[in-house]
Amino acid sequence: MQIPLATVCRVTGAPRSTIYYRRFRGAELGIRPGPKTEISDDELLELIGRVIVDSPFAGEGHRKVRAHLRRKHGLFVGKNRVLRLMRTASLLAPQRARRRRAPRPHDGQITTDAPNLRWGTDATMAWTRNDGWVWVFVNVDHHTDEAWCHVAKVGNRFAALQPIYDAVIDRFGRLGPDVARGIKLRHDWGSQYRSHHFLGSLAWLGIQDDAAYVGEPECNGVAERFIRTLKEQCLWAELYEDLDHLRQAVGTFTEAYNTEWLIERLGHRTPREAYAAATLEDAA
Repeated sequence: MQIPLATVCRVTGAPRSTIYYRRFRGAELGIRPGPKTEISDDELLELIGRVIVDSPFAGEGHRKVRAHLRRKHGLFVGKNRVLRLMRTASLLAPQRARRRRAPRPHDGQITTDAPNLRWGTDATMAWTRNDGWVWVFVNVDHHTDEAWCHVAKVGNRFAALQPIYDAVIDRFGRLGPDVARGIKLRHDWGSQYRSHHFLGSLAWLGIQDDAAYVGEPECNGVAERFIRTLKEQCLWAELYEDLDHLRQAVGTFTEAYNTEWLIERLGHRTPREAYAAATLEDAA
């Protein structure tokens, strides 16, 4: 039970002004109230710097830094403390200001409660020195965020299908009629995704076509969010010489993302860890 400060001062005869002044002086001198912590702020800030330097990714926020401190160093510290130290040391990644928007027709949940229920696919473009603009197609599981990518010179329906094929082979071991039945594929209304060849291939695999609402890119937000990460961590990180150079870089990043990137909504687990956990739950 907490006793009010006024009561304590009245019983002990101590003036409240002295208590408030000492609290103020403690803040000025960098002395935190409360019990002594396991590690000082200076030591914790140095360890935070090491976590940021050792991370294979750029721009990770205070939540993931706190998760790395817990996973790799066995250190449990408060989220607000990590945020305060990173903000004071200017270690926070810049963020875009959020804008208020009018209500949209689709405000539902796009993530799923288990893997292999809905995948999301989309495409972006990247610049290379010798081959100019090339296409990067992605496919992402809406539960685990596990990703598959394909880099192609021509962004046609065949290139759009490649990450879908890669995901089917990875999850089910082969391509075949109805091998992926039960999966819905979320995509936008690009010409590649509305072609007869693309939709026919989905039907052959048993995948249900699940196009996003017109004018509602949030419906495909899982793939869109992965593409943003792909741009920030890979496509915009350096200038690539040609298609093969970019294809190798995207493949390396995708593997690192699936095995090392921490997803907050999954309890700061990697996509592969989330899929393994979901598989064990299904087996049990």
